[in-house]
Amino acid sequence: MSDSLDRPALDNPPPTNEQSQPSPSDRLTKAQEAMTRGAPEEALAIAYLSPDKETEIPALHYVRARAQFHLRRYQDCAVELEQASANAGPHAISLLLDEAVAMRRREDLLPLLKICRKRKPGDFRLMNAGAAVLIQLARFDEAELLLRLSLQRRPHERSTLNLLALLLTETGRFDSALAVMTELRDTDPQDWEPICNMACILSSMGRMEEAANLYREAVPMAPHDPRLRLNHSITMLKSGRMAQGWIEHEWRFGLPGHTSIPLDRLLPNISPSLDLRGKRVLITQEEGLGDTLMYLRYIPPLARTGAIIHIWGTETLAAICERVAGVSEVQFGGETPDYDYHCPFISLPRAFSGTPDAMGAPVPYLSADRRKAEAWRQRFQDDHKLRVGLVWAGAARPEDTAALMVDRQRSMPLSELAPLAGIEGVSFYSLQKDTPAEQIPDFPGTLVNVMPDCHTMDDTAALMVNLDIIVSVDTSAVHLAGGLGKPVIMMDRINNCWRWLHGRDDTPWYPQMRIVRQTRFQDWSDVVERVKRLLEDAVAARRHKPQ
Repeated sequence: MSDSLDRPALDNPPPTNEQSQPSPSDRLTKAQEAMTRGAPEEALAIAYLSPDKETEIPALHYVRARAQFHLRRYQDCAVELEQASANAGPHAISLLLDEAVAMRRREDLLPLLKICRKRKPGDFRLMNAGAAVLIQLARFDEAELLLRLSLQRRPHERSTLNLLALLLTETGRFDSALAVMTELRDTDPQDWEPICNMACILSSMGRMEEAANLYREAVPMAPHDPRLRLNHSITMLKSGRMAQGWIEHEWRFGLPGHTSIPLDRLLPNISPSLDLRGKRVLITQEEGLGDTLMYLRYIPPLARTGAIIHIWGTETLAAICERVAGVSEVQFGGETPDYDYHCPFISLPRAFSGTPDAMGAPVPYLSADRRKAEAWRQRFQDDHKLRVGLVWAGAARPEDTAALMVDRQRSMPLSELAPLAGIEGVSFYSLQKDTPAEQIPDFPGTLVNVMPDCHTMDDTAALMVNLDIIVSVDTSAVHLAGGLGKPVIMMDRINNCWRWLHGRDDTPWYPQMRIVRQTRFQDWSDVVERVKRLLEDAVAARRHKPQ
């Protein structure tokens, strides 16, 4: 009951403690600002200024939990997360996952989850959150136990079933994942997301027409949802429906992180009516290094339109970009330059899809620095064997969950390549960077490691032109070698990337590439045996080649 009903109000009441304190929303804003500045102690001091516990809001509990997590105070963090999760919906710890990932502290969520589950052992949401973390850490057996336990609590919970389907897909049990998604679709036929997920699984299985049929069903349900349309584009591209696929792929701009440049000046499709003479076209890097290397092939035909081409990318590719025919300027960092049109690299195929240059310039469209290449030539001049470069792993990027999960399927331990060591007439050179290079002692033969002398992609390109064949998993190395016109043997996962199409061991992107794909999920043994035979054939052909 309010004071006004208990006693007469004073004409000029003194300010109360509540009036002198900021409101919960004000404290929330200031606490969030402190977290943005990297000041968790300050955020806590602001967030705990509470004269009345009844006026607290869940978001304040959550910002306190964030601060406590930053400070590694997991007991206090668990208490605040519990308060923030009092209402229906996902547990607040699921919101903390992305922040922990960005901080490269994904594993630190496990002790926190243990405390949370001890406090609320029957909360299925905590089981799901724990399973999500364990899936990202590739601890699949533990994750599956949690999900099965969660389903005992809530047998038809859609969020749990979605996580289970993800786990089954990540472990290669595609038929089981498809069955879970079919159950979800049947319980709510108007929900497009299970249909889209089913199509993604079918695409991974190589059942492309079935996937396409599902998208024909799903797209009319949510024609303006960029997640659905982007997934649809990937299946179209993997099926070889390039022109339609590139148009559909533009829906990615509806998702965060693709471009911050206004789309009203996005480069239109190249056509006779489009006059680009003297126009400045800004080409921007959107995703990984491999994409940039792949789509640099469109710069020469773009230059032939009379456009002035300014590339805004990363420092590690700057020198390679500068040597591509038609480039006027290369920039990394700094402010957005002046431009008439802009185009992310991945939109260039769409711009050229209706022209004779639909596949860009012919290979080689990349070149190595002559001085650097000559230095490597002299260094290798006494090696008369077949020189083979090896790449067995990509960049894990633990701060990017999607990239991390793809990388553990496309990469392999170097020990898997042990059968190659016995090939006579071959010299092996490591092209591996980063942590996987520490595995070099695991190779039973001689594996020359000169990568400490390669500080940029430009250095690696100069090294590659002095090798005979590049053998690599699906990383940026295959795009660099392919763009240089080098023979490439790519060792590919069974659920391959869309760019390598379906059911082919060649690619229109790189005429000298041979794709050797898994026939069993996460089993590289038959891939390595086939690569061994290809290298043995290359050695034999070299012996019989006229000198």
